[in-house]
Formats: sequence, C-alpha cells, structure tokens
Amino acid sequence: MSGHSHWAGIKHKKALVDAKRGKMWSKLSKAIIVAAKMGGPDPDANLRLRYAIDDAKAVSMPKENIQRAIKKGAGELEGVNFEEVIYEGYGTNGVAVLCQVLTDNRNRTAPEIRKIFELGHGKLGGAGCVAWMFDSKGFFLIPTDRVDEDRLMEIALEAGADDVRPDGRNFSLTCDPAVYEAVSKALSDAGITPEVKEITRIPKTTVDLDADAARKILKLMERLDDHDDVQSVSANFNIPDEVMAEMGET
Repeated sequence: MSGHSHWAGIKHKKALVDAKRGKMWSKLSKAIIVAAKMGGPDPDANLRLRYAIDDAKAVSMPKENIQRAIKKGAGELEGVNFEEVIYEGYGTNGVAVLCQVLTDNRNRTAPEIRKIFELGHGKLGGAGCVAWMFDSKGFFLIPTDRVDEDRLMEIALEAGADDVRPDGRNFSLTCDPAVYEAVSKALSDAGITPEVKEITRIPKTTVDLDADAARKILKLMERLDDHDDVQSVSANFNIPDEVMAEMGET
C-alpha cells in the first residue's frame, strides 16, 4: 500500500475525530481566510476558496463559521493576517517530508516544527531541499466495494485522470490539478463517493520502510498534522504489503 494512500486514510479518519473537538474547524477557517484574501470572496470565481469550503462542509463545519472566515479574508471583518509557509525536512530512513503551514508568527512556528522533526527522529531542512521530489496532483481514494475497477477506470480516464490503481482496500486515482474539478464531477455524476479527495503533493519516487520505520514515520506525520498551523503533510514513504501485514493493517 502506498504511503500516501495509507496516510490519506489515517488523516481522513483523524479529521472526523478532530472535527468533533472543533480542532479541524480552526485549521479550515485559516484555509478559507487565506483563500478569500488571495482570490476574493466568491467561490464561483475562486477555486481555492471553493475547495476550502468543500473541505469544511465535509467535516460538518457550521455555515456561519464558514461565512465568518470568508468575511475575515475579504476584509469585511477584523482578523489575523496569516501567511503560507512550506517547511521541508527528512524523517527516519531519509524519508522526505513536506508541510504546508498557515501561520501568523513564523518566529513561533519554525522552532515548533523543528522540534517535532527532532522528536520524530528527523531533521528540518532548508527551503527546496525536498519539494522537487513531489508533484502537485488531484488525489481520490475510493473503497473497492463502491465501484468496479473497469468502470472506475473508464469514468476517470474519460474525465482526464492520469491513473487509477488498486491500493489495498481502495483504488487510488490521480489527475492534474487542472482537471481535478472535472474528475470530481464525473465521479459524483456516476454516484461514486471517494473516501478522500484533495489536491495534494504526490511523491515522484518512494522509500520502502520496514515496520519499525513505518511506525516512526506515521508518528511524525501525526505529530506534524496535530500542530495547529499545519494544513497538510506529504512524505515519500511506501509501506510494502508484507509490512502492512506485520503492522496488522492489511
């Protein structure tokens, strides 16, 4: 099972739990504020904002919270000024890790992210040290019991997707970000509901991990994701099927 798919599944379940505690809503509010600030308050004319709103609705964020965040981003309400920062580094076994962060204070966030890397047997690197190892892609994770592979392949490729492949109990579907909306609509029109859908960073190559290293990397990913300023985490690890079995996660 690919590392990205494994982490996407964990993150999806974690987001539902975090949403119940209101923690996920805080992160999504930041994303909406920044999207509205950068591209305006109209989701029909601002794809980034539309996707941020979709993410918020997916975890039942109240409509009034969404509207308040849009107004803050558009300058209609007073709000904090967030900036987008990418932090890059390495985990155990040389796994490349990339974090997208929205922060109102770099001087606070940077040392906190560095400490998380160190606690996770890793090291924070300089700008650009691992970004070149990733491509921006649309990504969909679809349980195999929701659709036949041949049908999914036909729908996805016709909509412009790059690839569809079996991945454990799921199908992983990737596409260029330019056709993400078209692929998403094609799946919806066909009655196919992905477990995960997002525009994210997919590694060009991966590092196979044994069970011990896999557990360390997943712990690092979770610690980073738990940080209030971190919006997303990507890494180039792969967990072979036999290791998944050893971890009891087949």
